[in-house]
Amino acid sequence: MLLAIDVGNTNIVFGVHDGKSWVGNWRIATVHSKMPDEYGVLFRDMLRDGGIGKDVLDKAIVSSVVPGLTGKMRDMVSNLIGKAPIIVGPGVKTGLKIRIGNPSELGTDIVCNCVAAFEKVQDSCIVVDFGTALTFTAIAANGEIRGVAIAPGLQSAAGALSHNTAQLPQVWLEAPEKAIGTNTTASIQSGVIFGYTGLVEHLIDKMSEELGGVKAVIGTGGLSGVIAPLTDRFTYREPWLILEGLRLIAGKN
Repeated sequence: MLLAIDVGNTNIVFGVHDGKSWVGNWRIATVHSKMPDEYGVLFRDMLRDGGIGKDVLDKAIVSSVVPGLTGKMRDMVSNLIGKAPIIVGPGVKTGLKIRIGNPSELGTDIVCNCVAAFEKVQDSCIVVDFGTALTFTAIAANGEIRGVAIAPGLQSAAGALSHNTAQLPQVWLEAPEKAIGTNTTASIQSGVIFGYTGLVEHLIDKMSEELGGVKAVIGTGGLSGVIAPLTDRFTYREPWLILEGLRLIAGKN
């Protein structure tokens, strides 16, 4: 079985694939100070609760956009399954061409999402990832990654309001009943959720225009389910898209 792990700034997402389907997937908080042994205990416990013993894991792959945790995750996996994981990065085959000024700047999470999206669509598409950052990635019909737009993520934007103002609280991100908020919570929800819906639609439209049209737009990430119901721009919503990208990359390496 394959253990696929994505280390993000806010969450670590991981799943197990048995060669036919995903038999389990999990999302935990990213804690920079945790040591490999601590993550090892957490992973073993969650896998065991899912009915998966570490002895059935024979391959692993890791994508990390947190440099301080990449080595820790490699060591944890090595101890867990007895072999080092594939670390997504330079030299790892993905099947896609990166046509940007400095390919090394492109996050491995974005690459993994693109691999899964292009495998699904087999044509031009846009991937919108609702993570700590909100990213829009354009993929041409020939499988070239043409570029990315980056905005603060929804939670990051809402957190900035709370952090940088004296009277605005942190709120739960869900769509309010109407745009005209009549209390502080609804007002923040309106500004962030409805405002970001407009941002998402505009960037998708601009990218689609520059690509000469796209076959599909795929939304992913933990907060994709908040915005996707409010717009008709998304063809698919795949919350675990990155795990599928990791699986495909592992198969190529």
